[in-house]
Order: sequence, then structure tokens, then C-alpha cells
Amino acid sequence: MSLTRLTLRDFRNHAATRLEDTARFNVLIGENGAGKTNVLEAISLLSPGRGLRRAQPAEMAGRDGDGSFAVAAELENGDVALATATTPAAPGRRTVRINGAEGPAARLGEWLSITWLTPAMDRLFAEGAGARRRFLDRLVLAVEPGHARVASRYETALRERNRLLEGPGEPDPLWLDGIEAGLAEAGAELARARAGLIAGLAGALEGLPEAPFARPALAYVAGGPVEAEALRAALREGRRRDRAAGRTLTGPHRDDLGVMLAAKQAPAADCSTGEQKAMLISIVLAHAALTAGERPQVLLLDEIAAHLDPVRRAALYERLGETGAQVWMTGTEIAPFEPLGTDAAVWRVADGAVVQLGPTDSSLRA
Repeated sequence: MSLTRLTLRDFRNHAATRLEDTARFNVLIGENGAGKTNVLEAISLLSPGRGLRRAQPAEMAGRDGDGSFAVAAELENGDVALATATTPAAPGRRTVRINGAEGPAARLGEWLSITWLTPAMDRLFAEGAGARRRFLDRLVLAVEPGHARVASRYETALRERNRLLEGPGEPDPLWLDGIEAGLAEAGAELARARAGLIAGLAGALEGLPEAPFARPALAYVAGGPVEAEALRAALREGRRRDRAAGRTLTGPHRDDLGVMLAAKQAPAADCSTGEQKAMLISIVLAHAALTAGERPQVLLLDEIAAHLDPVRRAALYERLGETGAQVWMTGTEIAPFEPLGTDAAVWRVADGAVVQLGPTDSSLRA
């Protein structure tokens, strides 16, 4: 099962765009700023969370529209319909519909597993832990759709605890006990899911060759105790310290994904930009292999081929073909994607307009 039709209405620079006749590989070609990444972002909204740019709903509405937008997709020729949209009356609230029925965004993860790589992620290992946690949670969602609900429960309890700690006067210890019990329970679930996913990825990575993509070694770096009772005790003992700091200093909201270049035993943050990107590609390929068959997989790869030599591009396409996932890629020219041949559906994007090109269309090389 894969995306067979995608429709965008007043989404960023796409006033009215429809993509049909999709394939296993789908390639969007166009100049910078044409709207290629906007299509990938629209697809990313068909999964729990804020999408690949983490933008607010009002930011995604087209400038010439009424302040709202809509994204809709069909899986397997209409067997499943997914949609997300805003309205002019509530441009900051994004609703979700699954087969016509409104529901929580977390349920989208039950239908599609969507993962992405963008140029903004090239320095993921050199930046703060927050970006790596979000990346890790996106990978966990492909295995456990309920992970989004657990994360939401944890974040809600965390905000409540911080609010009490920051408030005037000494917080009610019984009230804190109740909040911390829920925080610890959700936190232990988060830790279990993250650690389990990393262990699975490590096993999948062991089966991949050392070349042409650098193979990373992964580790779960816990931000506190991982068992519920131990985390609850740590939260209780840390109240005075956390109150002085004005925030909770222990728990999975401080987790990190540890990554090293296996061949050099070097932390990923110390590796070159090229090595870091190669490790990211390896992780995504291992994840696709790990989750094959769980649910329909969609990989969004923005400008993925731009800085790969022909050998690495060929290896990437071969491995992507083995994953069983539907792949969406962008680029400024067709040449890097020519090895895909007739396995790819190709669209030219210009100023928010999308035109599908045939395999013999001379404009492929325009």
C-alpha cells in the first residue's frame, strides 16, 4: 500500500496541486524555491507531529488564499483516505480526517510510517540533543504508533510539574506526588521504546556493509532513570534542585541519541559533514529494513542525491529499492536520478505548479 494520489490546496506556494500515477520512486525536479520541498512537507503532515519543517499551521497557508490550507491523500487507489486541513476561522488549528471521520493526529501513525531526511538535518549530530530526540521519536513512531500519545502524556505532565515548581509558594507535595506518578509512568514507556528502537537499529546496521555509506554505532543516552519507580523517586528527591532551576532536570526529555563512526570510533559530532550525512543515510536505510512490513512506509528525501557520487547514488537507489518503501525525492536536475529509469515517476515543479513528465519527455533534461 502506498500513496497513489496527493492533493494540495493553498499550501504554501501550491494553490491547487494534484499528483497522480505515483510509483515506487517519485522524483520532483525544479529550481530552488519552486515548491519541491513544500510537497514533501505536505506529505509529512500525514503523520503525527508538526511535519518536516516543524512549522505552525498558519505559516503553511498560501499567501493568496483565505488563510487556510488542505492536504489530502489516497492510499491504494482510494482504499484509505487521509487528510489534514485548517479553516479561515481557525488558521492555527489543524484537523485530521481518516476515511472522512475526524480524529486525533496521533492516529495517522496507524496508517503510514513516514520518515524524512532534509539538508537541515545534515548537522544533526553536531547540534543540541533536542533535534536528535525528535529524530529518534520519528523512527520509534514507525514501530509503535502509540508512541505519540505516550509522548503527549509525558509532555503534559512535565508542563504541569514545571508550572508548580515555578509558582509562588511551596507546591503541595501530594499534588506533586500525583503528577510525578503519571510523569514517571509515561517516562518509563518513552525510555523503553527509544532504547528498544536503538537496539533494533544496531542489529540492522550490523548487517549492512561498511561501504559506501559510513556505518554508525548507536547508543541510548538516558536523561535519568529508565524504570518508573526509580524515575519517580528521582523526581521526588530532585524537587528542591528543580525548583531552584525552574525546570525538571531529570527524565527522558533529556535523553540523547549517541552516535559514533564505527570505523574510526569517533563521535559523530567530530566527523566531517560528509561522514555525518553518510551515517544519517545508513540509519534511515537500517530503519527502513527494520520496519519493513509493519505499515506502509514512505521515505521523504530532500536533495538526497545532490552531493553523492555516482557509486553512492547507485548504492542508495539499490538499497531503497530493497526496503519496500515508497520514496519521494527532490533535485534541481534529472541527471542524478536517471539510473532509476522507468521505475520512477517524475514531476517538474515551477512556481507551485506541478507537471508530470513521461519517460521520453525531452523536458526531462531541460
